[in-house]
Amino acid sequence: MTSLLGFITIFTIVTLLITKKISPVVALILIPVISALLLGTGAAELTGYFEDGIDAVISVVIMFIFAILFFGIMQDAGLFDPIIKKLVSLTRGNVIIVAMVTIAIAIIAGLDGSGASTFLITIPALLPLYKRLHMSPYLLMLLVVLSIGVMNLLPWAGPIGRAASVLNMDPVELWRPLIPLQLIEIGLLFIIGALFGWREKKRIEQKFGIEAYRESAAAVDVTAKEMTVHEEEREKLRRPKLLWINILLTAGVIGMLMSGFLPSGFVFMIGLAIALPLNYPKVDEQMDRIKAHAPNALMMAGIILAAGSFLGILEGTGMLDEMAGDIVNLLPAVFIPYLHIIIGLFGVPFDLVLSTDAYYFALVPIVEQIVSQAGVASTTIIYTLVIGNIIGTMVSPFAPALWLGLGLAGIEMGRHLRYSFFWVWGFSIILLGVAWMIGIIGV
Repeated sequence: MTSLLGFITIFTIVTLLITKKISPVVALILIPVISALLLGTGAAELTGYFEDGIDAVISVVIMFIFAILFFGIMQDAGLFDPIIKKLVSLTRGNVIIVAMVTIAIAIIAGLDGSGASTFLITIPALLPLYKRLHMSPYLLMLLVVLSIGVMNLLPWAGPIGRAASVLNMDPVELWRPLIPLQLIEIGLLFIIGALFGWREKKRIEQKFGIEAYRESAAAVDVTAKEMTVHEEEREKLRRPKLLWINILLTAGVIGMLMSGFLPSGFVFMIGLAIALPLNYPKVDEQMDRIKAHAPNALMMAGIILAAGSFLGILEGTGMLDEMAGDIVNLLPAVFIPYLHIIIGLFGVPFDLVLSTDAYYFALVPIVEQIVSQAGVASTTIIYTLVIGNIIGTMVSPFAPALWLGLGLAGIEMGRHLRYSFFWVWGFSIILLGVAWMIGIIGV
């Protein structure tokens, strides 16, 4: 009965999330509570499960809230603007360099861990240049999507935070072993960008002729001057005189995170407490900046808290253990130690049928519970599932930020999937191979 109700709970949540009938917060809170009550769970027990679940994720929630606010303030102050403008001016109409600069700008814009802000900064800045050079906007979208996937490995981005809540770990602690992989990924991205740029250059020359291509490249300087994103709206918020102080502050915050000297949430609290009065001395300005970024912070915090309640109930009632046990009994024993690898290899296709929340809060806990019984370390399981899936976040129709990117680029979902899907999936498999070679994942 317990196992069956657990499967019904998971299936109901996944179905509701996929069909967008209710929000993740509602699904992750109400459905497990109803299931627990059907099992005869009393109020005192239910309270205990809830408190255990919340205790497991509260550090993740604190980090998310203050990380999103901190990086939002840095973007408002114009920390990344000079770098982006300089990179655009360096392209000089060279398609290969444009493709590589696209990746560089997307990586810089993705430092806040938000796919939406990465699209908002990167696509409007580069789309005029792509059009002037006859470059495909679908290539622009593909390069930004791959870059977002790599930057999603940051601990204040959604996937790592979700994975950390499943293991009851600090996201920064979970991220540290991934730093070498993330650096390798960035290097591979630039190689891929150069190859895609070379391919695009050949396509343009064949379609429009070499002379037309050269004329377009010569006109790029004019286009570069037009590349300002929301200039009038953002000018009042920029603090160019504080650029180097903000750079040092951001470097200090990231350095403290990597050192592990203080809890990650506390580090971002301190960083935000310094950044706000430094850039916006008036209290009203400080409150306006917090209000501007609060929706993103509270949305992620709400989902993680709801997930904590969900996982606490599933573990406390025994549903998770019972489901894992039944699946183990059904699966051939030879498959169990490799189940995380099988799921990881198909992580990107899973994004087409599952939302990010459904993947991390419904599928990942069950796989972790099953494979860990075969003696595989929980961190190894989680790393495999994350690396296999994380690059594909922005080919999923369930990612709201993707629709924002499509709208900004003026392109269609269907063509984006046809253009990008197999390249994204192939890149995720390459990353799994790299992670295996450097010892991050294994069996």
